[in-house]
Amino acid sequence: MNPYVLTILLSSLGLGTVLTFASSHWLLAWMGLEINTLAIIPIMAQQHHPRAIEATTKYFLTQATAAAMILFASTTNAWLMGEWEIHQLSHPLATTTVMLALALKLGLAPVHFWLPEVLQGLELTTGLILSTWQKLAPFALMIQVAPTINSSLLIAIGLLSTLVGGWGGLNQTQLRKIMAYSSIAHLGWMVLILQFAPSLTLLSLSLYIIMTSSAFLTLKTNNALTINTLATSWTKSPTLAALAALVLLSLGGLPPLSGFMPKWLILQELTKQGLPLSATLAAMTALLSLYFYLRLCYALTLTIYPNTLTATAPWRLNFTMITLPLSIITILALGLLPLTPAVTAMLAL
Repeated sequence: MNPYVLTILLSSLGLGTVLTFASSHWLLAWMGLEINTLAIIPIMAQQHHPRAIEATTKYFLTQATAAAMILFASTTNAWLMGEWEIHQLSHPLATTTVMLALALKLGLAPVHFWLPEVLQGLELTTGLILSTWQKLAPFALMIQVAPTINSSLLIAIGLLSTLVGGWGGLNQTQLRKIMAYSSIAHLGWMVLILQFAPSLTLLSLSLYIIMTSSAFLTLKTNNALTINTLATSWTKSPTLAALAALVLLSLGGLPPLSGFMPKWLILQELTKQGLPLSATLAAMTALLSLYFYLRLCYALTLTIYPNTLTATAPWRLNFTMITLPLSIITILALGLLPLTPAVTAMLAL
């Protein structure tokens, strides 16, 4: 793609997200979401491959549906209650419709079916943008409307997402689909705690972005798209293979890695709020996710794959990629747990 065109598209992507962040009026927020969607469509379709075009079409239809639902809900609220402000969303029909529309935008269960299919058709860099940056604008709106939404609905969506995210990834061999189900599970944890501790949701989102970026950049460096290819990546860079296994365990939420922090704090907060059953169910669904992360770790570090691969021959060539972002993000994805006391003190302010 022409660098000037790419610059314009990435700038529009940033503009759409910032516009949604800064808006207090539903029409302005909707405009930001639309700019965001329209900016990423050409980036998704730049491969000119049937899979990429199919993924782009599915993504466009899904996002257009969600945007139409948001517009319908905000118009309904303005008609019935006379308010266009995001914070003044008060009618039950409008709040439920907005929640479902934002769940559809984010790929939360039970409206998650588009996400694995779309992510599977994209290259890893575009998949990274879709899994991280594209979650920010809908989440900003969700945090603003969360106080007016029925807490039972939020808890149900959160628990269902963690369950679907764990269950769906169990039988996958394609790494992009596994990352999609991982995304659904992590977003479920964030929605679970959204109404009780929004600051904890932001912490979880930040750590999710760090860990997912590290995982995607590692896969891109190794040029791995399936578990079979991942099993041969230790020949290219043994150090990166070892660190990638730790990043996957961090995504699974194992101590003493960074990914344990949000899960620990969320379970603690749910117990404080008198929801021990929800906390237990969430912790049990995390075991499902942990299984497929461990499966990837096993393939990555403990397997010498016996059969002939159709992938590029994995010789140890000199890296031509810039690896500084990967190095910084991997360090953050592995070593932030000791900062938990400082983080909890900041959240308490």
